[in-house]
Amino acid sequence: MASGRSHDRATGLLALPFGLLWWPLLGPMGTVLAAAAFLVGGLWLSPDLDTRSNATRRWGPLRLLWWPYRFWLPHRSVLSHSPLLGSAGRLLYLGVLVMVGSLLLMPYGSPGPDGLINALQQSWLNHRPLVVAVLVGLEMSSWLHLLQDGDPLPRFRFKPLTMAKRVRRRRRRR
Repeated sequence: MASGRSHDRATGLLALPFGLLWWPLLGPMGTVLAAAAFLVGGLWLSPDLDTRSNATRRWGPLRLLWWPYRFWLPHRSVLSHSPLLGSAGRLLYLGVLVMVGSLLLMPYGSPGPDGLINALQQSWLNHRPLVVAVLVGLEMSSWLHLLQDGDPLPRFRFKPLTMAKRVRRRRRRR
């Protein structure tokens, strides 16, 4: 398992090359967005948000928002360290926090959840290739993290029973 410092170093080194992969398809804007998403995904939305980590500390005073996430998910669980599922879960959790925050700030002129959802839909409809580049950048930085940890798939917390153990348990119950 790699240290937080080596995760950060690899993310920083590979962000620009990852962004440059998008240049032929999306030009400079796609390059910048993909590289920025790769950095954000590796440094602020890391799979290690389920522990006290550099990624958690980077949130500053807002790191308290990630406390429930850490409390509910054990480190390297299927829901935090899985390809696709881990990133989707972190984005969903952050989305719920943003929606609740926008609901609480509506009396002060903030757009409500409906306005934010509408803005996301418009972004998807009008700038789909750029949104895809951002989502792929977030996911690829997560894959980099998982590969550096030695296994892109998390280990399950249970051990499957062999046929012999199942037979023994059935006999004991009778």
